[in-house]
Amino acid sequence: MKLKLTEILYRLFIVVICVVSLPFMIIIGAAIMIFSGSQIIFSQLRTGYLGKQFLMYKFRTMRKGAATEQRNFKQLNEANGPVFKIHNDPRFTRVGKFFAHTGLDELPQLINVLRGDMALIGPRPLPVSEAGNLKSWQKARNTVKPGIISPWILEGYHKQTFDAWMKSDIAYIKKKNFGYDVRLAAQTIILLLRFFFKEFAALS
Repeated sequence: MKLKLTEILYRLFIVVICVVSLPFMIIIGAAIMIFSGSQIIFSQLRTGYLGKQFLMYKFRTMRKGAATEQRNFKQLNEANGPVFKIHNDPRFTRVGKFFAHTGLDELPQLINVLRGDMALIGPRPLPVSEAGNLKSWQKARNTVKPGIISPWILEGYHKQTFDAWMKSDIAYIKKKNFGYDVRLAAQTIILLLRFFFKEFAALS
């Protein structure tokens, strides 16, 4: 009964966050529509808890057809291992770079949290094509729900190797508890605010 009540309170908390975030999501959606055209939301099949696949939502930050262009920018990939990441991706739209660098593009994943596919805190879900290439020990990251916020962000993720990223996720799982998650969330919010003001200053 206690666990069920905790789950209810958690979902109510997520609903409150969704309500608070709604005005920001409307503004972001309008900005994408004005500067990048229709298709505000980008969805992609990701690998989640125990390897279950689900459709993850984000605000679209790249031009249409960006996924098919990935092979054209293979030489710019800044990540090792099976993942593909470019911090200043040339496929970003005019406003997309700002939303991606500030984490605002991840807000639609609150829907995934409400649906039970994701949690607020946890390892970031990998695209199915990338998750399929994980080593056996790296798949331990799938023993908890993936999250919107990941400890990986706090550890200088753009400077880490892929193995270091996976070890960070597994270390988080071993330490995971409510208090630890609250601390990580607070640290991430502070970090994202710094990103926001840095990117905003770059626009002016």
